[in-house]
Amino acid sequence: MKVLRLVIVGYGNIGRGLVETLAEKRSSLKKGGLDVKVVAVCEYSGCIVDESGVDLKRLLKEKPRWGKRKTLDVINEVDADIVVELTPGDIKSGEPGLKHIRAALESGKHVVTSNKSPLVVAYGELVKLAEDNGVMLKFEATVGGAIPVLNTLDRELKSNKARNVYGILNGTTNFILTKMLEEGVDFKAALLEAQTLGLAETDPTYDIEGIDSAAKVVILANSLGMDVKFKDLKVVGITGVTPEAVDLAKEHGYTIKLVGDIAAKEVSPRLVPLDHPLNVGGSLNAVLVDTDVAGEITLIGAGAGPRETSSAIMSDINAIAEKT
Repeated sequence: MKVLRLVIVGYGNIGRGLVETLAEKRSSLKKGGLDVKVVAVCEYSGCIVDESGVDLKRLLKEKPRWGKRKTLDVINEVDADIVVELTPGDIKSGEPGLKHIRAALESGKHVVTSNKSPLVVAYGELVKLAEDNGVMLKFEATVGGAIPVLNTLDRELKSNKARNVYGILNGTTNFILTKMLEEGVDFKAALLEAQTLGLAETDPTYDIEGIDSAAKVVILANSLGMDVKFKDLKVVGITGVTPEAVDLAKEHGYTIKLVGDIAAKEVSPRLVPLDHPLNVGGSLNAVLVDTDVAGEITLIGAGAGPRETSSAIMSDINAIAEKT
């Protein structure tokens, strides 16, 4: 039985979603020969540490009692194999996740993260740091939620050269544009509904201005061997999309989607034919991979949500288990 010891940093929606999945899948993982133990869970308030394994079901049922140990101390001092970094991040500084990931890699621990900001700010540095310390840095959950974009490129399409990767990378904007297309509402009304349903934050700037999609474009581009910084991208959001523009597009057989394009280094609203694979509705994401051998492959799925994101995180954890 292989034992993997995890430190989870960040116990918000995504962190709780991962804990729920780990608790639910514990038995099936053990049947497959993998015993995953969470030895610490950290939040800004403090950390819960139990090197014999935190009781996940109890953690989910009761209000956590955060201890006084600091996150960086736990990362450096607790015996663990993987640090799972799930904090929200600042797209300009990469913090607080950047210092967590640096500390984990420097202490010889693998890292799995859903946090885009550290990779946008310091992709090359973090990849090299992982290589220098003989550990893995995995980040499937940063670009497509439940859609296995990076794993598909790395495994199933390894013999292919990806000429481009582009598509709908943000579920909130897709929901808004779908509402405008199907119900004829204006941008503000569609945004308000997205916020009411919890699909958009109280401050939706990162989503509607294209910043979240741009961060994903940066990560995808660099994972393909490009050297792309956030400042290299042209980024236009959807705040200027009007009902009139949506109706006019529809009359001519098109819809408007916010598309991130790696080759063009761009995020912008684009006309997409109504019968195109990227014309997916609701909060779905759709990613089209253009390769030299397999041609075009479209991946569609939920791009966000705690449970969906936990699927990508678990995929990375399993990949590390297979290679160690």
